[in-house]
Amino acid sequence: MASSDLETKAKEAFIDDHFELAVDLYTQAIGLSPTTAELFADRAQANIKLRNFTEAVADANKAIELDSTMAKTYLRKGVACINLEEYETAKAALETGASLAPHDSRFTKLIKECDEHIAEEAAEQPEQLVDKAPIDVATPNNLPSFVGFSSQGTSTPVSSTKPRYRHEFYQKPEEVVVTIFAKGIPANSVVVDFGEQILSVTIELPDEEAYHFQPRLFGKIIPMKCRYEVMSTKIEIRLVKADTIHWTSLEYSKDVVFVQKAVVPSGKQKPTYPSSKPNRVDWDKLEAEVKKEEKDEKLDGDAALNKFFRDIYKDADEDTRRAMSKSFVESNGTVLSTNWKEVGLKKVEGSPPDGMDLKKWEY
Repeated sequence: MASSDLETKAKEAFIDDHFELAVDLYTQAIGLSPTTAELFADRAQANIKLRNFTEAVADANKAIELDSTMAKTYLRKGVACINLEEYETAKAALETGASLAPHDSRFTKLIKECDEHIAEEAAEQPEQLVDKAPIDVATPNNLPSFVGFSSQGTSTPVSSTKPRYRHEFYQKPEEVVVTIFAKGIPANSVVVDFGEQILSVTIELPDEEAYHFQPRLFGKIIPMKCRYEVMSTKIEIRLVKADTIHWTSLEYSKDVVFVQKAVVPSGKQKPTYPSSKPNRVDWDKLEAEVKKEEKDEKLDGDAALNKFFRDIYKDADEDTRRAMSKSFVESNGTVLSTNWKEVGLKKVEGSPPDGMDLKKWEY
């Protein structure tokens, strides 16, 4: 199926509130047309609906890289960054978008919202507490990590798949150094973007699935001062801290309660490693509570039906998802099958409800 056909079906799925299916269809279309900025911009919108804000920012950044003249891309990046509390980054994106679409009042409204949040943060900035003992912390992450969970057990909504490359980090008083162990990667295959409190790393190699590492960071950074270097055996990323505080982990988590303390440099004391025992979060318990809330949620009519299909798609294996996508696309949205053995053998014909006629699409 052509990329344009998949794009059309993705738009239909989005309109019908099938956002996960829309993301999947946009992803298939991007695989066929990887240089089409419109596809990344639209997938960003679907990811926003799914509250996958880090993925939405990554999609928006890619769309801007491909075509920097689309105002809606900056709007979607701004919305995603606001939800990530990246107000400075959001404001910069929205101001660029406003210059491209000066009569769109949405930019003015969101820029004002960013200004209010920035002012609140400045007014509420707590005084930094200083450790009595000098500390210069180096925190390695030596175990293989999973995208979505850092070595400290901190959750970020990125992905549940195991990445190909191991990463670790350590910190100095003024900066955090992140190392991704990837051998022999050409520099032109690596894209690193810095936000106010977000890091986005993408490695794209021919004939391989792209690698994405997109954590929301523990603390804020100064994007203009951050830098990275692609070496023969690794990618080294230096994040300049906005505040001289000690990061207890690389990734942010609202579930972990802690007191931020300033890091005091010392030329004598050796690096110390923090214990992972304090403030441990029972992730199994949290997951069980969320699932129970979702299960107990009472929905009626189309909302209940849409949730039912979303739950099937979310928990399905690869063959089931392929069957659902193929049957939905080929039947013009009138059939949704989970049987890949049946669907994969033939084209799925449309099956309209009783009393209605099926009208074929013409492209």
